[in-house]
Amino acid sequence: MRRHPTLSTLAAVCAGLLLIASPAAQAGEKIWISLGDAALAQLQKHAPASSAVASVASAQSGPLVAKSGRVAGAAAAKAETIHLVEIDEDLLGDLSSSIHEELNRCGGFMYHPSKQAGLANLQAHGISAVRPSKVTRPSYVIDEQATLTPMLAQMQASNIGQTILDLSAFTNRFYKTTGGVNASNWLKQRWSNLAAGRSDVTVEQFNHPTWAQKSVILTIRGSDNAREVVVLGGHLDSTAGSGTGETTIAPGADDDASGIASLTEIVRVLMEANYKPRRTLKFMAYAAEEVGLRGSQEIAKSYANFGVNVVGVMQLDMTNYMGSPKDIYIYTDYTDAGQNDFVTRLIQTYLPTLQIGSDRCGYGCSDHASWNAQGFAASMPFEAAFNQSNPRIHTANDTYATSGNQADHALKFARMGLAYAVELGTDGPGTAPPADKVESFKGSLALGEKKSFGPFMVKGGGALKASTVGNGDADLYVKIGAPASSASYDCKSDGGSSTESCSVTVTADGSVYVQLVGYKASTYRLDVSYRPQ
Repeated sequence: MRRHPTLSTLAAVCAGLLLIASPAAQAGEKIWISLGDAALAQLQKHAPASSAVASVASAQSGPLVAKSGRVAGAAAAKAETIHLVEIDEDLLGDLSSSIHEELNRCGGFMYHPSKQAGLANLQAHGISAVRPSKVTRPSYVIDEQATLTPMLAQMQASNIGQTILDLSAFTNRFYKTTGGVNASNWLKQRWSNLAAGRSDVTVEQFNHPTWAQKSVILTIRGSDNAREVVVLGGHLDSTAGSGTGETTIAPGADDDASGIASLTEIVRVLMEANYKPRRTLKFMAYAAEEVGLRGSQEIAKSYANFGVNVVGVMQLDMTNYMGSPKDIYIYTDYTDAGQNDFVTRLIQTYLPTLQIGSDRCGYGCSDHASWNAQGFAASMPFEAAFNQSNPRIHTANDTYATSGNQADHALKFARMGLAYAVELGTDGPGTAPPADKVESFKGSLALGEKKSFGPFMVKGGGALKASTVGNGDADLYVKIGAPASSASYDCKSDGGSSTESCSVTVTADGSVYVQLVGYKASTYRLDVSYRPQ
């Protein structure tokens, strides 16, 4: 998890900076970043002339909360808006510090190598974006009590605590240092020892070409449903902020040795139970999270490019500091609502004494965001409410001792993660999304004439696509939750013909409206495709 600035040359990154792998800008050079409302307000304190060249309402976030507990920004009831801004590179350190000090969070902005890349990012995050979803949607049925109950009883906080101690014994695990490389090699050997004798289990390191530390991936190959993949991850690296080097003390016991330790205990129990899943399970320890989610971005992009059918992702980033009254907090922004509901039901079923909360952590706060950006269903269960998370991370004081020399809190996350792995891993072929419904309308429009269609009742998490073909020139407008018009829309298509197309994504069950307007006299055929409620 990222809270404090880390590298000045890589945009003075702190947690929410989703840094695209590309050469860092030189100091003073003009660069492009996208950022949320509250972060833009902080930027304008340092550079009042900064203004957005483009903005889009995010389809995946709610309002952000400041340190005071009040909703940040003027539009408190609205979802976060993401803006594209060109700024001087040397302002990023001031921006990171302001976001941390004033908003009690990190990031809120994302570096882009060009204006074109920034505009593409806005388009991908906008409320009208169609997120890629070629993966299978699991059924989310909970029915593995007989298998899971004895396995859950075998999990031990002492094992988790020992792994935290082992990882935090490295001077640091920074992605460029010898300690970071050695920690990756140590974890590969640890996981290999746990998997010894299992021909269906492999442990490998994922090489990242532009830095030394490697990610570690343990794979349990599925039996008859191996093409469907379930990912559980945490990050391997640690940092003590700007200037972290070979001798910098950054034990990272909570951030994120605790998450890796929780994953390691899940692997241990699965191996000792000789559990053999039907789906493929992958446990990932990501490199270079603290400098902009770089390791998980490279892995998630490679999986998307190769068409890997990742049916679910869980991120465990910080599991051992109980800073809030409830036990596990499900973060709801930049995650999948359907899978979050499944995780909540898993906790209620297998860990019924635990109290569940919810919160948001903002734009790109941990590695789940890398998978979410590629269209995969991801969840982020966390140790505390965001503004009550561990205040010692990214310092020399993030030690096992400052968590009380115990791992009882992290054990809750290990048990939850085990339930997630077994319930999804034991499934046969998942339930494919239902076929979209297509409705077609034909007609004609006079100059200036308007025709309205809908409401179309769309299933939450699904997209509606409206498209037209015909003669003349008809313009197309689409809006979620209210009638569409040329003055009120979430998507418009107004080219110089009657061949138009518009798509919107509905995050919760809701209605969508369509309007056609005759820019010239036209004939049309309107096709509306959507997943009905």
